[in-house]
Amino acid sequence: MPRKIIIDTDPGQDDAVAILLALASPENVEVLGITAVAGNVPLPLTQKNARIVCELAGKPETKVFAGCDAPLERTLVTAEEVHGKTGLDGPAMADPTMPLQDQHAVDFIIETMRNEPAGTVTLCPIGPLTNIATAFNRAPDIKARVQEIVLMGGGYFEGGNVTPAAEFNIYVDPQAADIVLRSGVPITMMPLDVTHKALTTRARIEAFRGIGTEVGRMVAEWTDFFERFDIEKYGSDGAPLHDPCVIAWLIRPELFSGRHVNVEVETSSDLTMGMTVADWWRVTDRAPNAMFIGDVDADGFFDLLTERLARL
Repeated sequence: MPRKIIIDTDPGQDDAVAILLALASPENVEVLGITAVAGNVPLPLTQKNARIVCELAGKPETKVFAGCDAPLERTLVTAEEVHGKTGLDGPAMADPTMPLQDQHAVDFIIETMRNEPAGTVTLCPIGPLTNIATAFNRAPDIKARVQEIVLMGGGYFEGGNVTPAAEFNIYVDPQAADIVLRSGVPITMMPLDVTHKALTTRARIEAFRGIGTEVGRMVAEWTDFFERFDIEKYGSDGAPLHDPCVIAWLIRPELFSGRHVNVEVETSSDLTMGMTVADWWRVTDRAPNAMFIGDVDADGFFDLLTERLARL
């Protein structure tokens, strides 16, 4: 049985690849809907980008919902310097023709969690956690019904990527991340510690291009585009492909390893705002609340990605 999932996203080139991977893997995951949130770029662009990606995948029947346009308490921070002014800079793209759903993303999340059997829907947030936290605040009853949250966010040994201490998705809305990490829902986290081991080398990008399809070409051009920023910043061979790790975990968890530990988010310090403090060495008595992933078989991950993207 495929796992039922909701992808909560702020596309973003790596978000786009994560959505494509999910839509290409119906035997593993059933995408009930895609909920957009403000993050990499503002909400009008993230909901539009989500629809562009669904159409690229040949899945215009996918339901896309627009959610929160600002964090719970903070002013929105975006990342155009990484992803370009559209959020999906790189190849030229036509505007989507498939509709945006009328329902608000948060209402869709709440309704879905209440209507589907308890413990059968996994939430996959790959952007700031504003929509998820808002749903939990508005409808606390749904927390007990969530099968699992598998999210991309945080970092511990790798530090941060938007401040010295904080990873972007958590930094944009630390208050929301705090609500999610305290929710009691089973959580698996894909932090920078693992995504920085999944780098788009030249050979891996050429493998995408070598698929020979529109999807392969677009993914190669997207990774070419945002790779420039990270190679300059980290001096590495390529850019981390963060968000597809979430979907890859649902398809092939054996590619990953981590520890079930306590993770808490800093919400009050100017210096470390949005830092995810992972008790990796279990030096506190704080109860574990997340599977914190630390390693990935990068070759296996890119093989899976290339194989699945070739289906679209």
